[in-house]
Amino acid sequence: MAGAAEVRKVFTDQAIACEALGSPFTARICRLFAERLDEDTPVGGHLLKWPGDPRIQADSVALRLCGALNYLVVSGADPILAEAYPPVFDHTQHNDAALWQVLADAMARNAATIIAFLASAPQTNEVRRSVALIPAYHAISANFGLPLAIRELGASAGLNLNASQYGLRADSFLIGPQDGLVLAPEWKGEPPVQANLRVDSVRGCDLAPIDLSDERQALRLLAYIWPDQTGRVALIRNAIGLARTNGVRIDREDAIDWLERELANRGEGVAMVIQHTVAWQYFPPEAKARGEALLAEHCARASETAPIARISMENDGSQPGARLQLTLWPDGTVYELGRVDFHGRWIDWRNPPQGGTR
Repeated sequence: MAGAAEVRKVFTDQAIACEALGSPFTARICRLFAERLDEDTPVGGHLLKWPGDPRIQADSVALRLCGALNYLVVSGADPILAEAYPPVFDHTQHNDAALWQVLADAMARNAATIIAFLASAPQTNEVRRSVALIPAYHAISANFGLPLAIRELGASAGLNLNASQYGLRADSFLIGPQDGLVLAPEWKGEPPVQANLRVDSVRGCDLAPIDLSDERQALRLLAYIWPDQTGRVALIRNAIGLARTNGVRIDREDAIDWLERELANRGEGVAMVIQHTVAWQYFPPEAKARGEALLAEHCARASETAPIARISMENDGSQPGARLQLTLWPDGTVYELGRVDFHGRWIDWRNPPQGGTR
């Protein structure tokens, strides 16, 4: 069981992360939780005696509590709390004592609901990570000239499996449709290569996939989007609407078991794309080892008519952002595509050499 001091530090660490990622409201309430959670209240006692690992890279209790309170807002379950949340109210007009009283009252009113919400791990589906996937798809298409069979590990609600249908916009280029959901990151580095992008199929897996046809599950996904990031909230709502219109298949299954079956069933005339964005790093070490072994085994049999590509956007411990890599088989060359913000606000892109394995 974690100690109270350890849990309070998690909230402080999360506040620092939220500030760096542009959410001053979430940073502020995390600091208030760090200072003022009370073991004598149901929610405070539950959190400060957390039975597992409360850290950001483990159970992430700070995100769980922030998500639980925001769920009360986005679901309409607590109109009083909603009055003190962005975008309804400018939080800077509350002093800390007043804001804390609103939060404490909400936790008292909704203790059972919040504690039930805390039992499940945070699950986000950051649609702006598609700013890394879209140019990677074009690079793969330019290399192989084949339709893509896209398969995602840790797909959550599958929002990024619709990446080929999103537009991408920067000062020097436009890619994809510009009349629907359009991503406009700060673009650094090279303009991406543009190819005849054709998608044969898309599919993903997740241990606990989010069913967007279930309004409660959709609201839970939305609850983990920080409420003062109104543009990000609007983008996720747009992506949810698109996914409901043209849904993708998300299998409820262990990622590595699923990967083994998908690799075994791949066909000729398409390029299979294995993608994972801030997901592989959370797999247990034995699962990652088995996954790498499966990729090595099947990719050794890749060919020009049945190639395989792997897009990896993961935390490598360096700064800034995440490392973005593309591996192409049959030759297995690894290309460093640059770095990308974890929330897709910016990308520093490098094209792989044109021609690649061909």
